[in-house]
Amino acid sequence: MESLPLHISHVQTLSIFVNRSHALIHSIALACLIYYRASFLFEDKDPKTKDTPLILPWLLVFASELLLSFIWFLGQAYRWRPITRTVFPERLTDDDKLPSIDVFICTTDPNKEPTVGVMNTVLSAMALDYPPEKLHVYLSDDGGSPITLHGMKEACWFARWWLPFCRRYRIKTRSPEAYFSTSKDGDEGSGSSEFITERQKIKEQYEVFVKSITEVRQRGEPVDGSRITSRNHPSVIEVIQGNSNDTVQVDEAKMPLLAYVAREKRPSHSHHFKAGALNVLQRVSSVISNSPYILVLDCDMYCNDPTSAKRAMCFHLDSKISPSLAFVQFPQKFHNISDHDIYDSQLRSVFSIQWQGLDGLQGPVLSGTGFYIKRVSLYGSFKQDIDLEELKQSFGSSNELIKSIRGNYKPNVINGQHGLLKETQLLASCTYENDTKWGKKVGFLYDSVVEDYFTGFILHCKGWISVYCDPLRPQFLGSCTANLNDFLIQGMRWSSGFVEVAFSKFCPLIYGPPRMSILQSMCYGELAFHPTIYSLSLWCFATIPQLCLLNGIPLYPKVSNSYFVIFLFIFLSALSKHLYEVLLTGGSFLTWRNENRIWMMRSITSHLYGSLDAIMKKIGMREASFLPTNKVVDDAQVKLYQMGIFDFQTSNMFLVPMVTLIILNMASFFGGLVRVIFLGYWDQMFVQVFISFYILLMNFPIIEAMIIRKDKGRIQPSVTLLSTLFSTIFLLLGSMILHC
Repeated sequence: MESLPLHISHVQTLSIFVNRSHALIHSIALACLIYYRASFLFEDKDPKTKDTPLILPWLLVFASELLLSFIWFLGQAYRWRPITRTVFPERLTDDDKLPSIDVFICTTDPNKEPTVGVMNTVLSAMALDYPPEKLHVYLSDDGGSPITLHGMKEACWFARWWLPFCRRYRIKTRSPEAYFSTSKDGDEGSGSSEFITERQKIKEQYEVFVKSITEVRQRGEPVDGSRITSRNHPSVIEVIQGNSNDTVQVDEAKMPLLAYVAREKRPSHSHHFKAGALNVLQRVSSVISNSPYILVLDCDMYCNDPTSAKRAMCFHLDSKISPSLAFVQFPQKFHNISDHDIYDSQLRSVFSIQWQGLDGLQGPVLSGTGFYIKRVSLYGSFKQDIDLEELKQSFGSSNELIKSIRGNYKPNVINGQHGLLKETQLLASCTYENDTKWGKKVGFLYDSVVEDYFTGFILHCKGWISVYCDPLRPQFLGSCTANLNDFLIQGMRWSSGFVEVAFSKFCPLIYGPPRMSILQSMCYGELAFHPTIYSLSLWCFATIPQLCLLNGIPLYPKVSNSYFVIFLFIFLSALSKHLYEVLLTGGSFLTWRNENRIWMMRSITSHLYGSLDAIMKKIGMREASFLPTNKVVDDAQVKLYQMGIFDFQTSNMFLVPMVTLIILNMASFFGGLVRVIFLGYWDQMFVQVFISFYILLMNFPIIEAMIIRKDKGRIQPSVTLLSTLFSTIFLLLGSMILHC
């Protein structure tokens, strides 16, 4: 008798019909637009005719339309076959037959990633609903901070109180900070006096735990008195052993293994950021626990539901897909999303539309956090019959690591501490990867700062698949960016990484098609090229039509021309399809407006600078860099975010382009109105006047921050003056070029 399935998938038939129908109709309209533009170039034109546009601005606008059409075409692959999945963890095998799991958590800087928050993530991972003897939690501390190590020891102490409490009352929210900040969690026995007493006792122990970390933090000196820096320190590996004399729960022995790992860092060696840290964790864990599956978490992404491990195993233990399944990806969701979400921090389109569409192809992109990956998938083209020397050329000189890779190694953490420590320090040294294939063909790959995207792409190219699991209750919750500065810096880093891949030998549109489906390649290509295409196109649409409007040069068909309907249809078609998807995924009209607005802001700043950064690195003018997102809460910034008010306290490199384009469009709009009213060019110039009006309408918060607001989050007058100067220079130079 065939056993019940561990999971089922649901094809979204209605969405497929809507998506494909819209794609067909929209494609026909785009073909008409391209025909109009192309045929106009070959018409015989009288240069003395006023409504004949100059060839350069016409070509620039046409090129931008082609670029946007191309990226739209690539994006249709997401919408070709979206699916959703349902899992049945209750049908899994007995706990004693489940495979072991290693949890990797990465942190870099306690000044930007508060230690208490990091330890809450560690505790939530330790408290997963999974056999504790089969769970091993590793924290990578790239800053080598004694404060973080102290926090780990305190977390181990508090876990002896916290874990039994969670198991006994089946607590759902297993991050202590999140749990104690909410009034209800649906706990078993939550109304009993015994539970209330126990909860109060655990809360008091948690306050002691927080106080201990805070006091060390406030002293501002290393716990052990050492003087090390975040970029220059030896490797420190420690399996945390609790030695508290406190009386705790009877099942205190059932604790997951907890390990602290600070890899060696020296200024003269490249460390490859998060990918390098994950590869060190992969090697160190191989000789300590060597679990076949790995859960990767960002330091602020705590486990919001203890069942995620068993949900992932519903896929990994399915004999039909397990041999080719590399990873199970859960969506990134955030606990501090405001009702307005003015920065689109929830990444709604990515996790509600694009990843579901990819799941119907070869699987979603590896997304940095919240994924359970099969360890062997990171070993490259490893085969069991490869000789020892060839293995060492790939994986390095450690015999213990080679044994673990071959599967004939049984770690002994308790009885082999001294030898284990020596071996792990070798594996975490900054020279271990020299002359090996780590980061090139083995482990998480180094050719891009978006190591997750690039590693997932190569895995899919090798024939692996992935699945997307999105239960109703978020499995993981993190902290979203709550201010414009962090949002744009994060976007710039991502854009740089995507463009690095786009203009490399691994370009998804060239390297991908022979190795994966064309639709999957299109999705990866859309991600890789969208920063460059959006930045170029939007800069063109925000400047060229406006410049031509002020100089009386029409770039679009007259309102009375039949082709005007084509342009109008494409505009309305794109906006209405976006609105449909927003409403379908639980958003509102305000969500749609905010997403359009932040897309414009991001395209002319983050996407532009990220693309330039990638190109400069490609030609050797700049070294790779990585700025971790700031996780420290600023109450004033959070208040503005929750109120739906933009905080423009950011660098001038972001503000000046935005304000310059707003001033340019204000001049264009009012100048265009004057031209239309007094010179009667309404029929010819309507589209260009409307473009300026639409840009101003969607970006009204910038105008408000320039003129009306007086709070700290406003745009400073000096920025407005500098932007006015730049827009004036552009208009003067542009007019001179157009009239040459």
